[in-house]
Parts: sequence; C-alpha cells; structure tokens
Amino acid sequence: MSDTNGKNQSTLEISEPYINITFPLQGNKLPADHAYALYACVTKALPNLHGASWLAVEMISGIPWDKGIIALPRKGAMLHLRIPADKFASVLPLAGKRLDIEGHILCLGIPFARPLTPASSVYARVVTIKNHTEPDTFLEAATRKLAQININATLELPRNGRTRTRRIVTIHDKKVVGFSLVAHGLNDEDSIKLQTIGIGGRRTMGCGIFNPISKTLDSGAKNEA
Repeated sequence: MSDTNGKNQSTLEISEPYINITFPLQGNKLPADHAYALYACVTKALPNLHGASWLAVEMISGIPWDKGIIALPRKGAMLHLRIPADKFASVLPLAGKRLDIEGHILCLGIPFARPLTPASSVYARVVTIKNHTEPDTFLEAATRKLAQININATLELPRNGRTRTRRIVTIHDKKVVGFSLVAHGLNDEDSIKLQTIGIGGRRTMGCGIFNPISKTLDSGAKNEA
C-alpha cells in the first residue's frame, strides 16, 4: 500500500502519535472534485509540505449546489489535516493564508489540534486501490490490505440507494476511481492504527483517511458532494 511518495504503509514506522489539525475557513463555494487542487494550493503556500509522506489532507465538506460545485456552510467550514504530533509546527504557518482553489478563495483561520479518538466503526469518504475499480474486487483488495497491516475489521461499501458509493478523484486530468468505505468491529488499538495509516494511497489528496462515524456525521457526511 503506497502513498504519493511510494512509501509502503504496511511497513510504516509510527514513531509519533498522529493528531487532527483543523483550520476554520471562510469561503463560498468549491469544485466538488477539489482534492488535487487543494493539495496543490497547500503545498504552494508551504512548499516544505510537498512530498511529505506524513501529510494527509481531507477534502472539504459542503452541500451540493450546482453541477460539480459545492456550497460551504457560513459557519463551521473546516480544513482537516492528519499529521504526526511533532509536525504541528510545520503546518501552523497555513494560518491566515488565502488559498485559490480554481478561482474560489478560501481564507484559513487559527488551527486547533486534537488527538485521534478510537471508535468501533470508522468511515473514509474515498479509498483508492490501484487496478480495483469494481465494488466486489475493490472490497476483496481492501480486506487484503487490512490483513497486511494486521487489523481485524469487517469492511462495508456504503450504498446510495441501491448502488455502492463510487467516487471519482481527478489527479493531473486523470480520473481515479475509488469507493467510500466503512470498517466495523475495530478494537481501540486497531481503530487508532487505521485512522493513522489508512488504506490505499493518495492521502495528500483526501483518499484513505478514516474518521469515527459520529465525527463524520457531525461534519456533514450526509450532505457531502
């Protein structure tokens, strides 16, 4: 399992606990498919983050507004990063930055940090696994990925009506297929481990990042684009 820098996550040495860093933000709208553009803006603002194997950047939640566009809430819009605790100083200079996401301006506020919280069920908005773009083979591959990192859980592809929740992420004009994914039945240790290292690659572009179900629901997962 590789991230954008080719590191093998199954052998990743976790020397520091990971934390969530949340930047309150102000903005109006965003492209629904903004993962790559967001990462590009973050690394343009702080070039030392480019290629950082420890960095995970979550997509920003919003409400579907128009085709391919989401509207951000007037209050409570946030940018979430997941990083080792000892890297907090590396991302702190993002505070006060203006990010231009394909013509949509975001203004970042002062961040706050919180530890990862164990939960028996966790959710990832999108997970990508190379060469697995169909639901059944994807689920089998994801199960193998869990076994490789010695995590015990039952995986589920959430449904939107009768269909599995397929996601498309555009990277360098290439459409990458992924799926939303839920892991159930985790003990506390495995829950923190899965939230720390995730499944699949492209974590700098919002993929493979798991959160407790309650947190996901609170942040508007039902309304996300």
